[in-house]
Amino acid sequence: MDKRRKPNPTERRRDLCDAAIQLLADDGAKGLSHLKVDRKAGVPDGTTSFYFRTRSALLRAAAERLAELDLASLQSVADGSGGDGEGPTPSRLSQVVIQAGGEPQLSRTKARYELTMQATRDPALAAILQQAMEGFTKLHREILVRLMPRGAELEPAVVEDLSNVTLTFINGLLLRFTHDDRIIDSPERLDAILAAIATGILKSPDKGRLTETGGPG
Repeated sequence: MDKRRKPNPTERRRDLCDAAIQLLADDGAKGLSHLKVDRKAGVPDGTTSFYFRTRSALLRAAAERLAELDLASLQSVADGSGGDGEGPTPSRLSQVVIQAGGEPQLSRTKARYELTMQATRDPALAAILQQAMEGFTKLHREILVRLMPRGAELEPAVVEDLSNVTLTFINGLLLRFTHDDRIIDSPERLDAILAAIATGILKSPDKGRLTETGGPG
């Protein structure tokens, strides 16, 4: 009698998505196939196509898994950014960003850009990534408010400027990481740069209008 434990469907889908993410990072979107995911995950041929009937379904599932991992990382920052009686720790956010430049997070960073390019031709995939970005941005704003001196007193439009500008900078930094260009290699250096960006925004007479549609008039 075969007493082997049947695979848990949720765990199996997660493992297949993790394998797909790694393949996207290693070989790009063109290198992704159901059979390659099977081999990467170490499962019988045909397993991936059983769970994800089409390549589009596989890409969308990988995007959802990636969003889950990214939000979990950022949530860990939010959970720890309230301080422990000694004041907030700004480097928590920077630690997550810097870690994204090294494995295993670097593979997720590369896969994210591959999926972003694919999303230009797949509205459903674009919607998944957009929803993930909205959640990420909301959490990022909350962290900024906690980390900024008197952040709770900032006007929402100013927080929006701070969030948009720092996220744009961070996205550019992550893109450089994918090319093995670690121009910033420590949370402390990133903290200093983000602080300088924030200081510039807060001193600007156009703060609160810098990133609105049309920009400052």
